[in-house]
Amino acid sequence: MGRGGRTPGPATGDGPPAGASDLDLLRAHVAGDRDAFTELFHRHRDRLWAVALRTVGDREEAADALQDALLSAHRAAARFRGDSAVTTWLHRIVVNACLDRMRRRQAHATVPLPDGVHTDGEPGRHTGGVEPAAPAHDHDTALVVRQALAQLPAEQRAALVLVDVQGYPVAEVARILDVAEGTVKSRCARGRARLAVLLGHLRTGSDKIADVPRVTGGNPRPPEGVGSTSGLPRRDASQEET
Repeated sequence: MGRGGRTPGPATGDGPPAGASDLDLLRAHVAGDRDAFTELFHRHRDRLWAVALRTVGDREEAADALQDALLSAHRAAARFRGDSAVTTWLHRIVVNACLDRMRRRQAHATVPLPDGVHTDGEPGRHTGGVEPAAPAHDHDTALVVRQALAQLPAEQRAALVLVDVQGYPVAEVARILDVAEGTVKSRCARGRARLAVLLGHLRTGSDKIADVPRVTGGNPRPPEGVGSTSGLPRRDASQEET
């Protein structure tokens, strides 16, 4: 990845060592290794793509947001000081890029495509990430749920996607969004309450929504490889320094 990024120095020979950590890869990229950032992206692209797609709700917009985020991370790598996990930093940049696009297009809402549908017939063309297709009988309901998610305020949707869809712990989401844990919980609670109203027509005789994909059920296990010991005040979408 070089378009719009810093001009890499000479190739460093053998490239990053096998089993290099995320931080090692980022440092190697800063030092001029031509392959290190690509390897870092490939390591996390599926989760980053899933977050972008679920947050924005449109494949083309999500692909553009992810590209914007990766270009920002590519340029800002030298300013990363290691005060948080590299994955936390990458997720923060991706979410901020998504929120920026959502705010810009707020007056021009679009209907997201169902999972597994690609406009050009090439799965993951833009990102290399492929989202599993929902079973055919779930497509209509999944679209209704995604349309309901699209009606939530951007901040509520981002919190719900990270906590309930992707299964990140609240503490990690607080670091990604650069807000207090209580703010994450509040946004999720308000978002769930609004979804319950928007999806009320899907309810049957019971109090449970029937046949709705688990978009607000949470994930009992925190995702692997995403962790941090400290949060950082946000100064810029592509920076993590104070």
